[in-house]
Amino acid sequence: MSSVNTIKFNNKQREFFKVLHQRVDQYFKSNSKTRFGEVPMIVKAVLMHAFYFVPYFLMLFGVIEGNLAVFLGFLGMGIGMAGIGLGVMHDANHGSMSRFPWLNKIFAHSLNIVGGHTTNWQLQHNHLHHTFTNVEGHDEDIAPVGILRFSPHAPLKKIHRFQFLYAWFFYGMMTMMWITTKDFNQLHRYKKMGLLKMKGLSFGREYAILILTKLAYYAYAVFLPFMFFQADWWMILIGFLCMHFLCGFILACIFQPAHVVEDTKFPMPDPSGNLETDWSVHQLFTTANFAPKNWLLSWYVGGLNYQVEHHLFPAISHVHYRKLAPIVRQTAEEFNLPYHSNRTFVGALWSHTKMLWRLGRA
Repeated sequence: MSSVNTIKFNNKQREFFKVLHQRVDQYFKSNSKTRFGEVPMIVKAVLMHAFYFVPYFLMLFGVIEGNLAVFLGFLGMGIGMAGIGLGVMHDANHGSMSRFPWLNKIFAHSLNIVGGHTTNWQLQHNHLHHTFTNVEGHDEDIAPVGILRFSPHAPLKKIHRFQFLYAWFFYGMMTMMWITTKDFNQLHRYKKMGLLKMKGLSFGREYAILILTKLAYYAYAVFLPFMFFQADWWMILIGFLCMHFLCGFILACIFQPAHVVEDTKFPMPDPSGNLETDWSVHQLFTTANFAPKNWLLSWYVGGLNYQVEHHLFPAISHVHYRKLAPIVRQTAEEFNLPYHSNRTFVGALWSHTKMLWRLGRA
């Protein structure tokens, strides 16, 4: 990753976003709505945390006991953990969950509760990914470990020929990497890149928070289960690992079909660091929706199946995306710009699989 972000967008092409922004503002004004999630988001936050913590406390106090029941309890926690990340923490970190900044801050740190680190997430996701979407060397979401290749501009290895098969296993390892090595490596990297200084953050303070929150997580998520869960130790270990695998797999299956699919582009800047389009048009070329009519999926994944709307308006809560989607699509069509959308979730996953196959051979 580059130590200093030198990418520049073509700000002469601002007409599309100017018109779109006016239409979106008019939607909120005409319907007397705010951009925040408010009550629906609070309800979702309670439910998602309940999905995660209710099975935990039932197992902790012996209400759920026995190997099979405890294993199923861990799987339920995995679904809840992914729900917290997708449907709650994500909006909160973008400041769109509530009009009250303190409430956004509280729920943004729910990531720390499930083993992650909020500061790292904000720098990787909000700053790098949302600004430089699909730009090799700047968007860390397309820069995984070397055994995976998500960009046509990344180095090609022989093993990548098989990534369309083995990638799914590594997707399940996502949150296991968070709770072990990734957060520590990321924090050191962001210090070298100057991102911590740019955001006015102290490396020492963030490192101390990172260590303390990791210790707290391992205390309640590992130590207490081995002490009090009514199951064999090996089943508790298997359950814990499967919980993280399921969560990581769900997260990857939602985020990957949003950018690494057949229709999306991977623009590269010219030698001077200039990109051809402005930021908003760049988002249209590099982002794709999926399953827009699947309301249950949309509710669970925090509206991230409307990824185009999210990337254009990250400060607007996902509870509004379904209504904003027709406005965005119509405006894109008027300006002869792409609006990528896979009709079904399965179709999006298939498109991602085919893209993995292509990237392993190109």
